[in-house]
Amino acid sequence: MAGEPLITVVGNLVADPEPRVSQAGKSWVTFRIASTPRVRDRQSGDWSDGEALWLGCRAYGEYADNIAASLTKGTRVIVQGRLTQRSYTDNQGQQRTSLDLEVEEIGPSLRFATTQVTRGQSRGQVGGFGGAGGGQPAGQSSWGQPAAAAPQQQDSPWANSGQGDAGGGFGGGFDDEQPF
Repeated sequence: MAGEPLITVVGNLVADPEPRVSQAGKSWVTFRIASTPRVRDRQSGDWSDGEALWLGCRAYGEYADNIAASLTKGTRVIVQGRLTQRSYTDNQGQQRTSLDLEVEEIGPSLRFATTQVTRGQSRGQVGGFGGAGGGQPAGQSSWGQPAAAAPQQQDSPWANSGQGDAGGGFGGGFDDEQPF
């Protein structure tokens, strides 16, 4: 679709991705992210959360399978996609508008977490974050380095990553001295 804005958003998954299969047998996935800006009160010097931006996201095919297998609720992600808007009537009869992203690219943010990337099985695509396999020789990471050089995988690399709540924010303990 031409003419739709391509945007990049950093946010947190507010629920696990929901894999689906169409009647034609094609896979797709939906998920929601929330991106909450941190704002500083210039008078008091205190930081607080701004108003969250909520986006529904969709991806299709093998890409959808990789997302469903790799990302979970609370994961801080960087998503790039085509912004779309749709209007609908909710259960109470109210007219609503939803912003959605047709995902072109997605990956975990490494600001507060680590991960291990494994190469996908088909067409040389990169897929699956933190998993094993992907056709790599035993004892090697996906970049051809000895596995010992890669960080040890945990059950959930984002479990204690300092991300705060699912609403996002920076949550990493930045102080006023950071040159941002």
